[in-house]
Amino acid sequence: MASAAFALTSPAASAVAARSKVLGGGKSQGRNGCRVGITRKNFGHVMMALAVDVSRFEGVPMAPPDPILGVSEAFKADKNDLKLNLGVGAYRTEELQPYVLNVVKKAENLMLEKGENKEYLPIEGLAAFNKATAELLLGADNPVIKQGLVATLQSLSGTGSLRLAAAFIQRYFPEAKVLISSPTWGNHKNIFNDARVPWSEYRYYDPKTVGLDFEGMIADIEAAPEGSFVLLHGCAHNPTGIDPSPEQWEKIADAIQEKKHMPFFDVAYQGFASGSLDEDASSVRLFVKRGMEVFVAQSYSKNLGLYAERIGAINVVCSAPEVADRVKSQLKRLARPMYSNPPIHGARIVANIVGDPTMFGEWKQEMEQMAGRIKNVRQKLYDSLSAKDKSGKDWSFILRQIGMFSYTGLNKAQSDNMTDKWHVYMTKDGRISLAGLSLAKCDYLADAIIDSFHNVS
Repeated sequence: MASAAFALTSPAASAVAARSKVLGGGKSQGRNGCRVGITRKNFGHVMMALAVDVSRFEGVPMAPPDPILGVSEAFKADKNDLKLNLGVGAYRTEELQPYVLNVVKKAENLMLEKGENKEYLPIEGLAAFNKATAELLLGADNPVIKQGLVATLQSLSGTGSLRLAAAFIQRYFPEAKVLISSPTWGNHKNIFNDARVPWSEYRYYDPKTVGLDFEGMIADIEAAPEGSFVLLHGCAHNPTGIDPSPEQWEKIADAIQEKKHMPFFDVAYQGFASGSLDEDASSVRLFVKRGMEVFVAQSYSKNLGLYAERIGAINVVCSAPEVADRVKSQLKRLARPMYSNPPIHGARIVANIVGDPTMFGEWKQEMEQMAGRIKNVRQKLYDSLSAKDKSGKDWSFILRQIGMFSYTGLNKAQSDNMTDKWHVYMTKDGRISLAGLSLAKCDYLADAIIDSFHNVS
């Protein structure tokens, strides 16, 4: 309802109808969720209704658009044929179309044939999924699984798993701080802020080399208060695509162990980065092999393309079976009022694929193909930049990065130019999603990057 409403009436019956329409029968009515008080005044044949109460939501400000999801909204509104959406991390085919894995379709068909029901899952999720996801992460023969040292809860993809773990940290480690890489995935800080868990950043990206600031990272981990939680990207660091080497992972583990910190891995791209499930889980397995207690959040959005199914897990590797039991019981207690129990469809897809040797093999082949397409696009972009840029700038950092993202080194003004002039939609930190790029578009993107880098300060 507007702040004032006017209705023309006749002196008799029309006035009653107008009064009912404009004033809701003379009672206070809500519009769009707000309670509005009405005052009526008659001026001859004109009845005027004035709103006199202020909305109870008057103090609620407009939220800013999401920095990642807002990119897609802006892209959709652009009518230019050359536009590219390199913002959201979702895999696309060479034709830049969404892709549903063939093995997922096969698993869904089998589910339909079985006629499985849609009953509630337990709070901890589907047992077959929890078994499969822990084994996929740690290796089926890992002693920590055989000894019952892993507490696993199915949760709402990576975001939900991180949020559940954050609530656990806030409740049982209220004085602890979480260390987050600078930069990191845009939602990490939101998650810990919302859970009221304090955080600080450790150095990670070196703009001078467009590589890893390893010395700064180690120094900040060593300087953090003892017992801090250190959030690590298991593979394919988002947004930089820069991962530590195996030797650097060993030294990171040394520093964390020495300060009695708790490693907390976010594993969103297992199998999707290198094409190998085992290789992409090697960082997590290194820490577990050392006997460390570890948090690990998992997601199947990327490696199985189950973006909308919201399927993932939170795993906690503990020092003893009874500790794992207690941790799991409290995670369930936190999940109950948060979302009660997780969805079943995606969990069955994962469990069926991982549990069937034939489908599991098909999935690994499809993952290799997806990872391979991104590697080819990465190489082609590098080749285009090197051929077109006559300044002598070294673009080889693009080849040293891994996964679906590339951190271009472009600043906000340069990223704005990419969008405003070239219709290339990306996050303002210079991150581009190579999963949304085709080989055919690499030359165009190279022109946009070169122009933005050299001509915009």
